[in-house]
Amino acid sequence: MKSNAGKTKMPTINYFRCMLVLVGMSLVVYSIAEKVNSTGGMVWSSARDEAELVEDSGVVIGEQDQIDGGFSSLDGMLHWAIGNSDPATLKEAAKDAEKMSLDELQKRQLELKELVEKLKMPSDAKLMQIAIDDLKNSSLSLEDRHRALQELLILVEPIDNANDLSKSGGLRVVAGELNHDDTEVRKLAAWVLGKASQNNPFVQEQVLEFGALTTLIKMVNSSSVEEAGKALFAVSALIRNNIAGQDKFYAAHGYIMLQDVMRNGSLDIKLRRKAVFLVGDLAESQLQNTEKAELPIFNDRLFLKSVIDLTAVLDLDLQEKALTAIQTLLQLKFSEPQILKEFCGLEGALERMKLQLEESMADEDKRDYAADVESLRGEVELIFRQKLGLL
Repeated sequence: MKSNAGKTKMPTINYFRCMLVLVGMSLVVYSIAEKVNSTGGMVWSSARDEAELVEDSGVVIGEQDQIDGGFSSLDGMLHWAIGNSDPATLKEAAKDAEKMSLDELQKRQLELKELVEKLKMPSDAKLMQIAIDDLKNSSLSLEDRHRALQELLILVEPIDNANDLSKSGGLRVVAGELNHDDTEVRKLAAWVLGKASQNNPFVQEQVLEFGALTTLIKMVNSSSVEEAGKALFAVSALIRNNIAGQDKFYAAHGYIMLQDVMRNGSLDIKLRRKAVFLVGDLAESQLQNTEKAELPIFNDRLFLKSVIDLTAVLDLDLQEKALTAIQTLLQLKFSEPQILKEFCGLEGALERMKLQLEESMADEDKRDYAADVESLRGEVELIFRQKLGLL
């Protein structure tokens, strides 16, 4: 089966530049045609006049074309060109066009119409279907499989596109790519699922039904830094503000994965940041959903210690995220301050962190950020002392 992957390539920048030259000339033709039709005489109108006319009308430039995914008409092309061109360049093109005869200008307009047909792009829905059909092709080359997933990564960003892809069964196909032998394919598939699921309950529900969450949790243990990072990103996107997803996450022992990532100092620092950020997010969800029974993991000593130990890592971003998570954990109804003090060593960790931050504030490049983190550390210390009954 022949691959469709190459068909989904977007026009190059140079191609659009060539198009805009013709459009600039044709803007004048467009104006001439309207003036001739309405007055019976030839009245010149500059590209700037045309741009102001479109702007003043309140019409969203190329709105219908954006919906359709391509230029559906000459008007659509002209409006797009006006909105995406330098007015001075268009004005210069208009001046050059004034020197041409009406026959020459009409010829330019005909050339533009032909170019519009060549450039007319398929809709996003069609592009997504082409990419999915490619992924279904078992004989597709690895390069084209990468390209199809990369195109989907862009196409699923609008929430409507993500919903359409889910309804058509396309995300199930993408989820199947999580089991591919190629690391890059798995990484891209996880990335697409994460992008599509962000703040989208409908897609979250669909992807969770595929059973992709368990696979993604396992992928976080990948030896590939990029694959692990995108897998954790997808996990976060799937369960964020989604109680059902969080229940599946806990049932799949996803918290053990987070604990392992936070405790492993040899892992990429970005992955550890993502892990503790997710802990804080889960704790915040628990705090907001007061009717939900508090989960045992939030009183698990080893889990809590893995969060608190991150305060000793000399990375301000990681320390800030760890403090934010600790601050939320302390506010949970059933948090046990004595466990945090005696087993987890929170009191000593906060004191040592204060000294580290003072050193960081002596560095001009780190001063402002370190001061912000110190302010947060002070807030955490205050809440902790209150929970201990010392204030």
